[in-house]
Amino acid sequence: MTERHGYECAPWELRWRGMDVDALQRTESAFAVSNGHIGLRGTLEEAEPRGLPGTYLNGFYEQHELPYAEAGYGYPEEGQTVVNVTDGKIIRLLVEDEPLDMRYGAATAHDRVLDFRKGTLSRTTEWSSPTGRRVRVRTERLVSFTQRAIAAIRYEVEPLDEDLQLVVQSDLLANEPIESDTSDPRVAAALESPLVGQFHRASEYNAVLVHQTRRSGLRMAAAMDHKIEVDDGIRARIHSEDDLARLTVAVDVPKGGRLRITKFLAYGWSAQRSVPALRSQVEAALAGARQTGWKGLLAEQRQFLDDYWATSDIEIDGDPELQQAVRFALFHILQAGARGESRAIAGKGLTGPGYDGHAFWDTESFVLPVLTYTIPDAARDALRWRHSTMDKARERAHQLGLRGAAFPWRSINGAECSAYWPAGTAAFHVSADIADAVLRYLNATGDEEFERDYGTELLLETARLWASLGHHDRHGAFRIDGVTGPDEYSAVADNNVYTNLMARRNLLAAAESCERHPDVAARFGVDTVELDSWRAAAAAMHVPYDEELGVHPQSEGFLDHDEWDYANTDPAHYPLLLHYPYFDLYRKQVVKQADLVLALHLCGDSFSPEEKARNFAYYEARTVRDSSLSAGTQAVVAAEVGHLELAYDYLAEAALTDLHDVHNNVRNGLHMASLAGAWQGAVAGFGGLRDHGGTLAFAPKLPPQLNRIAFRLTFRGTRFQVEIDRDQATYHVLDGGPLELLHHGERVTITAEPQRFGIPKIDAGEPPKQPTGRAPTRRDAAKVRQYVEPANPVTEEGR
Repeated sequence: MTERHGYECAPWELRWRGMDVDALQRTESAFAVSNGHIGLRGTLEEAEPRGLPGTYLNGFYEQHELPYAEAGYGYPEEGQTVVNVTDGKIIRLLVEDEPLDMRYGAATAHDRVLDFRKGTLSRTTEWSSPTGRRVRVRTERLVSFTQRAIAAIRYEVEPLDEDLQLVVQSDLLANEPIESDTSDPRVAAALESPLVGQFHRASEYNAVLVHQTRRSGLRMAAAMDHKIEVDDGIRARIHSEDDLARLTVAVDVPKGGRLRITKFLAYGWSAQRSVPALRSQVEAALAGARQTGWKGLLAEQRQFLDDYWATSDIEIDGDPELQQAVRFALFHILQAGARGESRAIAGKGLTGPGYDGHAFWDTESFVLPVLTYTIPDAARDALRWRHSTMDKARERAHQLGLRGAAFPWRSINGAECSAYWPAGTAAFHVSADIADAVLRYLNATGDEEFERDYGTELLLETARLWASLGHHDRHGAFRIDGVTGPDEYSAVADNNVYTNLMARRNLLAAAESCERHPDVAARFGVDTVELDSWRAAAAAMHVPYDEELGVHPQSEGFLDHDEWDYANTDPAHYPLLLHYPYFDLYRKQVVKQADLVLALHLCGDSFSPEEKARNFAYYEARTVRDSSLSAGTQAVVAAEVGHLELAYDYLAEAALTDLHDVHNNVRNGLHMASLAGAWQGAVAGFGGLRDHGGTLAFAPKLPPQLNRIAFRLTFRGTRFQVEIDRDQATYHVLDGGPLELLHHGERVTITAEPQRFGIPKIDAGEPPKQPTGRAPTRRDAAKVRQYVEPANPVTEEGR
């Protein structure tokens, strides 16, 4: 295992060997552990040195005013920012009165490992104090997938040369100071002391703190308990105050002995429950964790992950680093959504404060497809969160003079938080993205209960939005004017193709769902006249097309804009939004992220193969990828039109965005949509997965750099595997009944008996050009293999 970009390459883990203080900011994001409810950044247990501390509870935020130089009707008034809550990760160690601090003394050995199968972050350090006293410290932490409120840390210390007095301080710390870099507008603004203490108690080895935010009025509780194992007697003291609870343990440990502490943590929050109720909740959770014990928590974690990988794993032969990156991506997507339940999946998950902790349309269009086909219960729960915010979406639509539900571009609690309305309010496509995720989930699961209780309402209220937002022009065409599509370098445009096609699908799906559930439709006042109006709007939807160029304009008039001068743009001036005014970007043919190309993927049944090829080539030359959302989609469409090596490059960019810190902002958290783009590039790109009209279809193909790709999915209760090699694809049902699907347009039925089908050749012609200096990094798999493969490989079982 040879290191690259600081991380060692291994198929089932992420390891960083050695201490690099300057790299802590980005490794803390990569080493975050979470279950979708609790998120712990990968800071050292000793709390210092550190890059950016972070402990997050999904949906727990503070409010703040949104300032405007000039106010306008309908502007959102309040923003929301994720709060760094009470930190329970802190376990400080003093060796004969000298604090273990990696900046002093000498770390003769130090490595950290995120294990994708165990679901833990572990660390081994051999440290020599400034006066030469040596200890070995081993730690392991987890956030439980099975016990939603629980995190736990195992902390062990061994003297290496002599008997030593060790003192350990285990903390719950609220309102810890944070330094925040706000030079980038995408970075979350720092909150200073957002928590107000309401209760504290400490006794024996356990303590609890309860706090409330100053403005949002949310209340949270954090509790800790400890199991201490040592060969000889100890002295222990615990105390608490508003923002701190601390257990101090002093013990004399002989050479060859050890001190072992298991720290159990419990977190909970509520907008309504009282202090006693929250205290009782976390204390009960702690009791359950103590009953399970450390070994029990590890066993539950492993079993949960075994079940997950059995349904979601992607195997890539020929590029070990890409294999690691794809599993890293799948692991973090699971961590973001597994136990989010009635809360959102934020753009950074629970790995950092970036984007203020907001959820975007990224969730429905990028993350939920992964969850829908791997862990559908998590996709259902994410959609239930959207449904829980329906009243706010209706209120927003009413405020804007519209019917139905206008879901926010960015939010934590469901209220719009974007102070820049051209990118926020005008990005109405988010409502169609939610409807598309509902439709995909229903098709993949057949969950009739969900459709009746949640899905139909989501579909009909978003359909009402489009019916009121658009209009029939004098020629009878249905137009949707003045909207912003996925590309944030174009704003307030007419008839954005992506938006119109997604709205068309939304209108038709809503009509069909209302007919399946007429009682639900009647409850919301939907009659046959309204259903007919939705179908009429869908049938007349205006989709601009330029006959002369043979491509679709991203939006009406886009092809008439001046070209951006890519050749004379300083490479240091990317991303463009940080160096050029938006008004200039808006009037040029420059694309931040896949927009029309995203339509080629998600609405591919609306384009011919020839149109896809021409459109892809045209927009490749104008897409600068200043967004982490783009590469995954470009990988998908590049593969479909036959540019397999380009698709491979884009897949690698999406998968390695965070591990290589491509956008130089991973310190603020991982990019969930880009991580999901790794799955998209592998499964929808080289696997060719499409689900248009509810039909599961594949068009497998393989780039020359790889030897094999295999992936696992679940559909309608059947778990199956698709394996792609040079000349053929093999389908194999792993669990469940036979499944009907399309292979390169041919209808087949797959069973438990592996079935092999040929892969047709495709002549894509010359690959398209990208803007000057913006082509993806060419990936040479042979060099990658040579760089990362060990001279004497060790089998996975033998590691």
